[in-house]
Amino acid sequence: MDPIQILGYFGAFLVGLILGLIGSGGSILSLPILVYMFGINPVLATAYSLFIVGITSLVGSIKNLRNNMIDYNTTLFFSVSAIISVYITRKYLILLIPDIILTTDLIILTKEKFIMLLFSILMVVAGFFMIKKSPKTIVKMKNIKTIAPSKLIILAEGSLIGLITGLVGAGGGFIIIPVLVILTKLRMKHAIATSLAIISLKSLIGFIGDVEVQIIDWNFLLLFSAISVMGIYVGQYYNNKVPDDQLKQGFGLFVIILSIIIFIKEVI
Repeated sequence: MDPIQILGYFGAFLVGLILGLIGSGGSILSLPILVYMFGINPVLATAYSLFIVGITSLVGSIKNLRNNMIDYNTTLFFSVSAIISVYITRKYLILLIPDIILTTDLIILTKEKFIMLLFSILMVVAGFFMIKKSPKTIVKMKNIKTIAPSKLIILAEGSLIGLITGLVGAGGGFIIIPVLVILTKLRMKHAIATSLAIISLKSLIGFIGDVEVQIIDWNFLLLFSAISVMGIYVGQYYNNKVPDDQLKQGFGLFVIILSIIIFIKEVI
């Protein structure tokens, strides 16, 4: 095993650690680790990312379930549209994207490059959400009443998250958590726990669409996932001992820097 792969398995631990600490962001790391450290094709890497994040989030949800941290009604309602959307995306939409999307004198935009460029843009959005103060803090400071939940908005958000998850293999917790806090009045800790449950459901069901069309290296995938699961246990243990806003802001800045590196690498 070469040093890059050893570093990659350490990255697997970080995927779980970040998910355990802040309930999002783990999938933002998994795709570049799989692509750049293990040399996996981006299309297959998005499938692997779904499984890794799904299994890791599922294990993390077990502890939250025992502690009554998960809002079951919200999880079920939000997950329905997300699950349908991510499954359709992985089963059909991803296959409709041509191998060569655009060819000009200056660039050749392949399917793999498109996925990584889209992912880098998504990372910038994720980093922005993480750097911002949590919705709960903002609402409290401005003394504004929380918006009443809208089932239609939540369904639309779920469908959008499912599409994003299906295209780039990201769990979307950085979007799910603010939505849950604002629209369903959940406390931040409960929103994080509920987000993990939603991520686990839609990611694993989305991965089913890949099992039917992709050749999966189960030995590698299970090893990577097992290391990530160890990370989420550690992350959940230290969850209450690390300042949440500071951790999110620091990780958000790291994500933005990483997104710029990926963008430059894919363009040049």
